[in-house]
Amino acid sequence: MKQAHEAVSWVVYKMTLHGKTDQVNAVCEQTEWEALELSRPGYHTLVRADIADENEAERLARGTSGDPVKRRSRDESAAKPSDNPPSRG
Repeated sequence: MKQAHEAVSWVVYKMTLHGKTDQVNAVCEQTEWEALELSRPGYHTLVRADIADENEAERLARGTSGDPVKRRSRDESAAKPSDNPPSRG
């Protein structure tokens, strides 16, 4: 068990999945990453290391997924012309 005063750092990495071409972002503690690298060097790709806060690491791994949708006000919607011109038939 970790001592309360121990500082934990986090990493974000791209996890290689067997038989898949796409990689997914994953988060783990720095010590876990070091163990992964020792067992299979270069198999996964480090995105960022030494992140002080787990929440920050999770946000970085998630990217924009999960961000709130930015909505325009009615005034903004009415003021901007449509991106799609009317069809001519």
